[in-house]
Amino acid sequence: MSVSPVKRQKMESALDQLKHHTTVVADTGDFNAIDEYKPLDATTNPSLILAAAQMPAYQKLVDDAVAYGKKLGGSEEKQIKNASDKLFVLFGAEILKRIPGRVSTEVDARLSFDKEGMIQRARHLIDLYKEVGVGKDRILIKLSSTWEGIQAGRVLEAEYGIHCNMTLLFSFAQAVACAEAGVTLISPFVGRILDWYVANGDKKTYEPLEDPGVKSVTKIYNYYKKFGYKTIVMGASFRNTGQIKALTGCDYLTISPKLLAELSKEHIQLTPTLSAKEAQACDLEKIHLDEKAFRWHHNEDQMAVEKLSDGIRRFASDAVKLERMLKERMFSTENGK
Repeated sequence: MSVSPVKRQKMESALDQLKHHTTVVADTGDFNAIDEYKPLDATTNPSLILAAAQMPAYQKLVDDAVAYGKKLGGSEEKQIKNASDKLFVLFGAEILKRIPGRVSTEVDARLSFDKEGMIQRARHLIDLYKEVGVGKDRILIKLSSTWEGIQAGRVLEAEYGIHCNMTLLFSFAQAVACAEAGVTLISPFVGRILDWYVANGDKKTYEPLEDPGVKSVTKIYNYYKKFGYKTIVMGASFRNTGQIKALTGCDYLTISPKLLAELSKEHIQLTPTLSAKEAQACDLEKIHLDEKAFRWHHNEDQMAVEKLSDGIRRFASDAVKLERMLKERMFSTENGK
């Protein structure tokens, strides 16, 4: 339905309307985008930090991280690792100056199958935040939604009071296990689910409400609300604004600056498609997943198996690229290269 120019001026943008029903989170490491769209929270990951660290505007943060790594000393590998962790925290701390809520900082994806390693790294990141005056209540630690990652989240939440954001979530089994672990928040990936179905099926386009990624998040949201789980559902990885609008009413949505810009220019009436009240009537049965059941149910979902492993590899690859960039910055000049 077209809207007259006069009405369009009076009507709030799609982005402003969305904020009435859903907590909007900025999926970026770019401070300018955060300043412009004023989200409550922000999320980062190795890919976003890698991109931001190469922008001229953020070279001071990179220099500070390099100096920190060198100051702590140790092997070349240890110095690079310390600089990398520090860079994530410096970006997070700067982002927190611009938002009222929390920032998500990711544990190295190469630890995705190492429960104790993830716990140790998460606690280290929280300590680094504490050093720069940021309390753990403003941080969400991002962990891969492997069985090991979910159990690391369980321990971090229950024993250390560290809030966790379970990322790379593609299957219903992952969502159920996360809820049972009592983690603070999950990030089901909408766009990457769609990518898989487009690449592996005959159908190449979907209406928003029929989009397999949208349907996945809708099912998870309804399950959580029907059975009273407190874990927040934050849809992530969007390919278009249609997916976002189809999830209006979801607890949180984390959105890239490009799509935030598109929503801010749209003037259409948005109505919530998800609600806790309607979730009570949905036809879902409560299930319990121990490790064996989790692995079986997750394994039955080919898309989820492939996208989880692919996502871990991609984030790990970008972590390696970031470390390579830091290594060059830290050691190439002193080696006379």
